Amino acid sequence: MHKTQLKALLPFILLVFLNFSLLYAQNNFKLKYNNSAVYAGIEVGSKGVKMSVIEIGKNAQSRGAFNILKDTSVNTDFISFSEPTFHATLNELYNLYSTSVKDYKIPSRLVFTVVSSGVKIQAEKEDKAEWINNLIDSFKLKIKDPDRQVEVVGVLQEARLSHLGIVPETRRYNTFLIDIGSGNTKGGYFPNGNTRDFKLFQLTWGTKSTANATEKRCNEDKTLTNFNKQLYRVLSEAENSEIIYAVNESGSYPVSDNIAFSGGIAWSVATLIYPELIDNPVVSVTYDQVLKFNETLFNNYSSLSDAVLVKNINDKNLDKEAIAKEVKRVHQVFDQKSLMAGTGLLLKIMRQFKSVYESKQFFLVKNGQVGWVSAYVDQNTGK
Repeated sequence: MHKTQLKALLPFILLVFLNFSLLYAQNNFKLKYNNSAVYAGIEVGSKGVKMSVIEIGKNAQSRGAFNILKDTSVNTDFISFSEPTFHATLNELYNLYSTSVKDYKIPSRLVFTVVSSGVKIQAEKEDKAEWINNLIDSFKLKIKDPDRQVEVVGVLQEARLSHLGIVPETRRYNTFLIDIGSGNTKGGYFPNGNTRDFKLFQLTWGTKSTANATEKRCNEDKTLTNFNKQLYRVLSEAENSEIIYAVNESGSYPVSDNIAFSGGIAWSVATLIYPELIDNPVVSVTYDQVLKFNETLFNNYSSLSDAVLVKNINDKNLDKEAIAKEVKRVHQVFDQKSLMAGTGLLLKIMRQFKSVYESKQFFLVKNGQVGWVSAYVDQNTGK
């Protein structure tokens, strides 16, 4: 073939190759939707590096049509800001990126990489912003892509993206989303019937920070009874100093019919209360249900083991092996004390919306970690 002819055909050849790569990526996974595409989102968070591989359908924003294909996290403790945790984070960031591009054959333009707001806040607090910049520069050098975008998201942006990615469009303007993270809690709602104006909600308390503050109060007495006693004090302080004010200041009570919680603790509580609803990305709960669950965490923790929970499921059509695996995963991520801390914080926030005069619907979102990915994709691809 003549060089001129080859040059003319080059755009067509590249297009065919790109379409083949997309098809190959999709064939690596079991997809749910027609006219969908596979994306990967990799986030450097407070605890470590997370990767979500998701299938996003054409109606993702109106119906929440996304399907989690792969969900991986590696604890590297980047916010310790030490040489070992820096290199551990860099290596895992590189490994997860390489896995998505090389193993899953997802084009690099469909792999989104960000640094979470929690990391940004902690770095600013400790004057360690250069650690984030060094991580990003080292990552670009390692993958040999100087133009790779690694955005450091702010709290407002992350909360807004999460809302856009998690809450279906049909409930966009009457849902208050609250993401309980490891180090902090953030969320908000759209008060004016558009997606430009977003009212931010945030607390300095998260599952891990609550547990850590409680542990510090325990001193030499590390018993569960003393932990529970000190946790009550920590949460009461958090409620009086921050939670009541933050909820009132948000102005969400009169305009939000639905209160949705996301984050690791929301996934854990939903999974342990309703293990049989393993395929439901969102479950509805009441304040009293979560309160009873919280009491079980302290008084009868063994009843929440995978063996006991699966044994109590009578529906023979359910995949008990898959349910047991998911329950085990909860216990691998959170120990008893962390579950108590996170659930206690969840209850303190829920309490502000519990009223004899008006009922609010409470929802626990299990797949909140992919929320920012779907919204990020939507904003960056124009779908």
